Amino acid sequence: MIPVMLASDETDDDESLIRAAVSGNRPAFGALYVRYAHMVHGILLARVPAGVAEDLVQDVFLSAMKQLGKLKTAGAFRGWLSAIARNRAVDYFRTAREETPLDERTAGGRCVTPDSLAALDAIRNLPEAYRETLLLRLVEGMTGPEIARQTGLTPDSVRVNLCRGMKLLREAMGGGKQ
Repeated sequence: MIPVMLASDETDDDESLIRAAVSGNRPAFGALYVRYAHMVHGILLARVPAGVAEDLVQDVFLSAMKQLGKLKTAGAFRGWLSAIARNRAVDYFRTAREETPLDERTAGGRCVTPDSLAALDAIRNLPEAYRETLLLRLVEGMTGPEIARQTGLTPDSVRVNLCRGMKLLREAMGGGKQ
């Protein structure tokens, strides 16, 4: 049987991992990476090309590692890390040079179909609240409760965002009316 970790237990665990990471414990920071990499990837994927998102995940965590000592409370870690990811995506476009864009069909070594590319484009055109939640669910494979825990949204907000986002996605993909 897998033990269920309550949100407060996770925050306490984050706090101990953060304290250890601040003092230079690399495995502790690695545990934070494992816990939050999917969330960061989903946030980035909502904003930048897939191949770029994977590279920027590393940048986000490098930045977080360098700035971790400035974090005032462990409870702020998820929001702080999310903000770093969103800002890094903005920086990517601000500093992007003229380059040949990567073909998203080969990004990340995943087999990507034309339908999945169309769905990703449709998701990226949805309102931001739905984009992140849908990508965390559909691409990263996170459950509603996992999304709520990692993003700080309430479970009800996640449920509403997923429901409304899926409805808009179906409409955008031409399947809104049965």
